[in-house]
Amino acid sequence: MRLTWAQPEDLLAHELVQSAAEGRDVTAVRERWVAAGGDPVPAVSGAGPVPAPPALRTLARELLDELAATPAPASPAEPDEWEAIAALLPPAPQLAGRPDDDACRERLVGAWTGRAAGCLLGKPVEKIPRQGIEEILRATGRWPLDRWFTAVGLPDDVAARWPWNRRSAPTSLEENISGMPEDDDLNYPILALALLERHGHGFTTEDVAQLWLDHLPAGRVFTAERAAYRNILDARPVPGTATHHNPFREWIGALIRTDLLGWVLPGDVRAAARLAWVDARLSHTRNGVYGAMWAAALGAATMVCDSVEEVLDAADAAVPPASRLAAAVRRGREAGAACDGSEPSVRGGLDRLHAAYGDLHWVHTLNNAATIAFALTAGRGDFGASVSIAVTAGWDTDSAAATVGAVVGGLLGADGIGEQWTAPLEGRIATSLPGGEQRITDLAERTLALAVPLAAAVTP
Repeated sequence: MRLTWAQPEDLLAHELVQSAAEGRDVTAVRERWVAAGGDPVPAVSGAGPVPAPPALRTLARELLDELAATPAPASPAEPDEWEAIAALLPPAPQLAGRPDDDACRERLVGAWTGRAAGCLLGKPVEKIPRQGIEEILRATGRWPLDRWFTAVGLPDDVAARWPWNRRSAPTSLEENISGMPEDDDLNYPILALALLERHGHGFTTEDVAQLWLDHLPAGRVFTAERAAYRNILDARPVPGTATHHNPFREWIGALIRTDLLGWVLPGDVRAAARLAWVDARLSHTRNGVYGAMWAAALGAATMVCDSVEEVLDAADAAVPPASRLAAAVRRGREAGAACDGSEPSVRGGLDRLHAAYGDLHWVHTLNNAATIAFALTAGRGDFGASVSIAVTAGWDTDSAAATVGAVVGGLLGADGIGEQWTAPLEGRIATSLPGGEQRITDLAERTLALAVPLAAAVTP
């Protein structure tokens, strides 16, 4: 059995990259691994093509422990503890507080719907690189992207060269969509809702871990979450759950978990970021945590702001300003501001992002955060344009478009998203979490019940 995102030989290849990014000297470990016959190149998917023999797998575990025992240089601009992070954050903006129930409900339905629609658009091409997405779209007469993907008319050679995501294609192409199929990008906000209903806004990281064990099937977690899940079962305490044999600790997993933590704190980006930190530290460090804080701040701002630019400005206050995440967001926003929305201009903006972040894995936080910022800025508040740009960037297509869709959907409300994107969802989201399939309107009502006035939010 080849278990993705878990085999020691696969983890080590990714850890060599992550440790080097944190400033460790990995030269000796890499040389020992290669000399023993190990492959130092990280797998694009969750597991390499050839299982390692027992001796090599044992060595991989030893080398993972050796890297973990090697101290990383101090990084004052990128701390992990909340007090140190908060000391670096700029003053929080003074935004409007919680809207009345009708207005808040409209935005929440829009945010849930937009998140689902954006995710669904990106699902069939998850793991397909940018050039493959373009070739598929050109071959089916849909370039530039402005509607759902289709296999109708796709030549066999293109389909063979760029195979659809095998889990998603049966439920996320134009010809077979019937409601929102299950996806971790929707499971996590549903789980966050259950977390708040169980514990309120004062939940702890240990509460998050317990809820995972109670509600989240192990087969529905990936990358950093899979490593953290293993560490929880191994009885490792927080924050060791985020670091032990977890080379994915700065990847996008935490970012996709936390926008609901902002939806329930309309206008309070700092309080939203604090809740996201509590959640994210179970599985992530540094920029992986900041990505979660930024997503929650985007969620808080989209409940009260009037434009994408206002949302992005507000969310900047939730990210350490000298961090690599802050630089990625700035880069995305700058590229988006220079984009006029035309196909050549979008291409040029994405070229800039790929030149800066093309060496990162497609599930990393930095490249995807830059994509989200670019798509939001270049999309100028148009739902279809925004999520389409996020998908054609070609990294974590469904996750990036889900976050973009939630922001724009929250600003516009479901009616402003457009029937083209909302009708196929049929107002429902499939999930293997307890309770099964969920109605979007029901999720919005449950979220509304937890949304507190600005004055009621307490930010330590």
